[in-house]
Amino acid sequence: MTDLTATPTEIVPARKISGRVSGVFEARAGNFITAPASSLELTFDGIVGDHHAGQTRMSGGREPWYPRGTEMRNERQLSILASDELKEIATGMGLSELKPEWIGGNMVIEGVPSLSMLPPRTLLFFEGGVTLRVDGQNAPCKVSGRSVAEHAGTVDHMVTALDFVRLSRRLRGIVAWVEKPGTIRTGEKVDVRVPEQWIYQP
Repeated sequence: MTDLTATPTEIVPARKISGRVSGVFEARAGNFITAPASSLELTFDGIVGDHHAGQTRMSGGREPWYPRGTEMRNERQLSILASDELKEIATGMGLSELKPEWIGGNMVIEGVPSLSMLPPRTLLFFEGGVTLRVDGQNAPCKVSGRSVAEHAGTVDHMVTALDFVRLSRRLRGIVAWVEKPGTIRTGEKVDVRVPEQWIYQP
């Protein structure tokens, strides 16, 4: 039976935003740390040769509902960051800079406000023909925090790692997977299509 006293669900209309790719990076050294690249070659598996490539991955601490190491769909093929959010994290941590490579970033996008808050199902249409679908926010972890500490040369690596987790929450970017493969190059325009949104209130 329908509850006629319930508050109507507010629907936020879909919208479009445009930005630009200011850098692309690959993880080819056997771990998540990335290095600048001239372009990203993408298949349905993700970035060719990248540490996070693959149509499936093994579950970890982010998926407590599965035993660790369970094979599952890889929705984390790319890590996408925003330059303004990186600067905000660095300032909060008292660092002169926070490079995307230190935390495994595959791409930096400029011109999209609050990039880390883009909701799941957002589509990123790149000028060269690639389409990425956003899975959601990339939750910060101490592994990335330790990498920041090592690269920045801080005195107490544990304190830096914990500071990173605390200060980068909702600023650490998004993860996405390849919906339409191709090549992405630095300088490309990207059209962001944010879907209709609502708060589920059963």
